[in-house]
Amino acid sequence: MARDTMGAYDQEDRMSSPQLSAQGGVEEPRAELSWQEKRERRFQSWLAAPGINFVSPEAQAAYRARATRIIKCLRLEQPDRVPCILTPGNFPIHYAGITTRIAMYNVEEVKRAWRLFQRDFEGDTCAVPMIHPGRVGEITQTLTMKWPGHGLSEDVDMAQYVEGEYMMANEYDHLIKDPGDYFLRVHLPRTQAAFAPFQKLAAFRHTLGFAGGFVNAAADSEVQAAFQAMVDAGKESAAFQKAAAEVAREGQAAGFPIFFGGGANAPFDALGDTLRGTHGIMKDIYRQPEKLQEALETITPWIIEGALAQVNASGRPIVFFALHKGDDTFISDKNFEAFYWPTLKKVILGLVAEGCVPLLFAEGKMNRRLEAISDLPRSSVLWWFDRTDMARAKKVLGEVACIAGNVPASMMCLSTPQEVKEYCRKLIEDCGPGGGYILTGGANAHDTTAAHLRAMTDAVREYGVYG
Repeated sequence: MARDTMGAYDQEDRMSSPQLSAQGGVEEPRAELSWQEKRERRFQSWLAAPGINFVSPEAQAAYRARATRIIKCLRLEQPDRVPCILTPGNFPIHYAGITTRIAMYNVEEVKRAWRLFQRDFEGDTCAVPMIHPGRVGEITQTLTMKWPGHGLSEDVDMAQYVEGEYMMANEYDHLIKDPGDYFLRVHLPRTQAAFAPFQKLAAFRHTLGFAGGFVNAAADSEVQAAFQAMVDAGKESAAFQKAAAEVAREGQAAGFPIFFGGGANAPFDALGDTLRGTHGIMKDIYRQPEKLQEALETITPWIIEGALAQVNASGRPIVFFALHKGDDTFISDKNFEAFYWPTLKKVILGLVAEGCVPLLFAEGKMNRRLEAISDLPRSSVLWWFDRTDMARAKKVLGEVACIAGNVPASMMCLSTPQEVKEYCRKLIEDCGPGGGYILTGGANAHDTTAAHLRAMTDAVREYGVYG
């Protein structure tokens, strides 16, 4: 059973007025409030949608109805119907008649594609483009990505991450003791060839407040070129961020709330995905477990701080985690309990304490982990499952946490729309009773069709309405 480790809470004591900042986000709630009261303030800010000029009173009402529907599920209350969150991935690109490569180099085409998708499909959230700009990778000469036309065929749908041991086994102390220096002078040069000259920079800790020791290195023409590459890449990235923000504002104005407010990682994934790599971190479990544990504990507060800053800036409380290495088939139960779950739980509880809602996207299967992950405060998180047994997840977690998932991406691409609708009906029957369930995909379905996506939205309207 879950323990409410964050303290008791009376539903009648919810805060009703959000504390909005001048920037349109939400002010960090006062420390004396309970975690539930802090969360309620964040919910109310999300509902208020500060800075959004709705296209009509009907759109504003639709926005509030959709956001309320989701919030009730998160509270483990019963909404008017089961919410539906579509996971189209790069489908909007194909729907607009362009390729992923075109989208990665043309912000106007990105905006056109996602505007068209938002117009023609009615899930309960706003579709926001998440496109890796191709020119950024070219400018930084990235070694960690391949994309259409750069390492991959031009007709490939997705960019691909190139995993490697970008942090060596003997570099834990450098990361732990001086992370800024490590990322600037070691990690960036190792992963982005354009930043290789940063190895010539003086360590900040050696300058002791004297700017000259650091600035002198900028006299080197190669260092100047590296800084210019960072500026150029930043400008290109800003253009795509601006386009995504424009589409997001329009989607909200039309009545569709944005779901995510920030992002975070399991500490084990943060080290194992982009630093040590899968091969490296698995060796560390056996060759230097104490150093690995020290690093996991060290980076835990960094992850909390980063996610909280994003939530405070966005005004939306939901923090997305992609849990890559915690599924049943990747890591043993023993190592899950020793290395994966303890620090992930600390991140979760750290964010819950600040009124955030961790959304834990459990990739793969977590059938053997369900009892372990149920030990969290009631209604504090959302578990989004990929291939986990949803009927069992409802049985184990239904009184503890909102759950979401798991319409298979393979079904969305290879089955018939009617089969998708029938699968959704079964999910709603298994997971919907009493509320606390959101119908959504197990993963992004880039190669799906319009009919398959509409089968999902049709299913919740036909089978997901509560009496």
